[in-house]
This record gives sequence, C-alpha cells and structure tokens, in this order.
Amino acid sequence: MLRVCSNARHKRPGTGLGKPQLTNAAEAGDFAYDLTMVLTDRLLMGPGPSNPYPEATAAFVRPMLGHLDPEFITVLDETIERLRAVWQTSNQLTLPVSGTGSAGMEAAFVNTVEPGDAVVIGVNGLFGERMCDVARRCGAQVTRVDAPWGTPLDAEALLGAHPNPKLIALVHAETSTGVRNDVESVAAGKGDALLLADCVTSLGGIPVDIDGWGVDVAYSGTQKCLGVSPGLSPFTMNERARQRRVPVPQSWYLDLGMIGDYTSGATRKYHHTAPIAMIFSLHAGLGALLDEGLKDAWERHERCGTALQSGLQELGLELWAPEGHRLPELTTVVVPEGVDDAATRRSLLGEFGIEIGGGVGEWAGRIWRIGCMGHTARMSNVTLLLSALAQLLGR
Repeated sequence: MLRVCSNARHKRPGTGLGKPQLTNAAEAGDFAYDLTMVLTDRLLMGPGPSNPYPEATAAFVRPMLGHLDPEFITVLDETIERLRAVWQTSNQLTLPVSGTGSAGMEAAFVNTVEPGDAVVIGVNGLFGERMCDVARRCGAQVTRVDAPWGTPLDAEALLGAHPNPKLIALVHAETSTGVRNDVESVAAGKGDALLLADCVTSLGGIPVDIDGWGVDVAYSGTQKCLGVSPGLSPFTMNERARQRRVPVPQSWYLDLGMIGDYTSGATRKYHHTAPIAMIFSLHAGLGALLDEGLKDAWERHERCGTALQSGLQELGLELWAPEGHRLPELTTVVVPEGVDDAATRRSLLGEFGIEIGGGVGEWAGRIWRIGCMGHTARMSNVTLLLSALAQLLGR
C-alpha cells in the first residue's frame, strides 16, 4: 500500500524538501491525516474572506450526494430560491457559479460581450481595472470612465461616455478602496444598454435591489457579507439580458445556457459536476442570513461599520474613502506617518489573531483595509480590533 508523505519530518535521504514522496505505509506509518498540523482560529477582518456563519461551516459535514441525486437537486433548488431572495429578484437565470467572484465576473462578460461590442466600464479601483481586462479578452471596444482611487464614480460620466454601448459595467462596492458606487442611478439612465454590476462585497451587507434598480446582470462572492467560505459566485441575469446572450460563448465551462439547463427545468442536463459541499454550505449560510432578515443584516453591518469608523477616528486615524460613499462592511484607513504597515499587520495577526488587509497597487503600504462582513460583523469584534490597534499604536 502506498501513501503520499508530504510532511518534511518524514523526508527520506536524497529527497527534495516540499516534494511529496511515495513511501511504503508498512514502513513509514499511516500519514493520511497529520494531527500535528495545527491551524489557528483567526478573526478575519480583512477584505475577505470573512469568518463564516457556524451554520455554513457545519453544513460541510453533511453526507456527500451525487450531483443528479434528487435530494441534492432539492437543496440546489432551495439554494437558488434563497439567492433570489437575497438578490431581490425573480430572475429565472439565478444560480451559484462554480468558482469565486472572479469566475462570476468572467461568466458575466463572456456571455454578454462579443468581438467589436462597445462596452463602458467605470474604473475607480482594482476590480474596475479587472473588468476592463476581461472585457478586452472578449474582444470588446472598451471605453473607460476613470475616477481617482478612493473616490466614487460619476454616474453621469458613465452614462455619457458612449452614444450606444451594448454594456455598461461598474463595481458596486470597490473592495480595493472601500468606496460605494451609485449603481441605482446608472441603472436608471442606462437606456438600451445592459447594466452589469459587481456585487462581490455588497451582497448581504448593504441594500442590493436587482429588480427594483433594473440591473440586468450581477455577480457576487460567497466569502464576504454572505458569510460562507470562498468557492462560489452567486449570479443573476434577467430575461432582457438573456435574450441578448452570446449564443456560443468563448468559455465552455461558463456557458450560462448550458449551466442553466442543469440548474433549472424538469429534466436536468449534466454540464459539470457541481461542488456539492460548497452548495450545502451556501444553502445554510443563506438560511442564516434570511432567518436574521435582510434589513436586520444590513443594519448590523451599518452599526458595526459606523462604530469601527468612529473608533478609528477617535484613535486619531484618517479614513480614506469620502464621507457619504464609505462602505460599512469595508473600511479604508490611512496608515499613520511613521508606522510600519506590514509590521503592524503582522503584530495584529501574531499577538491578537486578527487579520486586516493592506492596500493594493500604488496604495500598498499606505492604507489598511478593514472588513466587517458576514458573521465577522459583530460589535465584540469591532471592540477587540480597536483595543488591539490602540495598544499597538500606543494611543
């Protein structure tokens, strides 16, 4: 019998460190599960992932089922209904895309954009930049509408950037800056264009009203305000966008027509093996969110965000995103002069078990990104972080 031995303690002479080696189990022992590997229970207050709801974690130990098992199909259907409730939509094409929020982004573009299509994209952070990259790979003629990082997009500038775009796209809650963009105003003035919204950091944390606002296509991620582990991208597309969908997208794996034939209908057509355990977990996490109530969850995130931002200012720290456009679920704060960004974050992690995020791009080393999302959005966690920062900064 052969086992894969990956622990450096069991390295044989002449083998390379870090390279799993086949060993004889009778000689080396059973290393199928190494109880010496200790993982620390962190308080995750970075830009994601957040700490999952206990219900979402517990769901991972449910019995494994096949992806066409009637019991699993029931769970999948209930999960989709719960997603519709959280998205506030009746869209038939609503489903969990197999992959993180980036897979949702790519699914949105490859199913709506063909070579030569005019696409307007708002860019005021990293994820607007990524939208441009994905759209160009689809052959789109991209018109960028830029705003400085840390400031909101101008809705009128987006709407006036092109006379007849096929698609207008923007990020609702820009994770790299902590800024909320006005999706509702852009949706109201979109005309014949389709509107695509990145809701990775907003869904479950602040109001998102797909049908009420008139958003045509949207995607999110499970690891932020939904309080589930990373691995799925909640997705929704209305009938208007569905009628304009690219018939044969450049991605087979993300072909929403084929995936939709599996996630709905009387006869389910196999496309790919669904991530069964992740869908169990999402089903449970959405249940926890809906049991609390969407409005109550939004208010909890708002209370925690307001308390965190007020507490940071009382410590003499400067908030980066402008007032009126700050996200309660993701706060950006300027690293004080003379303070070592990386060293402070290492101390928070090592001494207090708290993770926060640093800046990206030209803002690396200059800002902190502090998340208060999903199950992490509790006042006790806000108090703990503020106390830890006060101790580390001597304030």
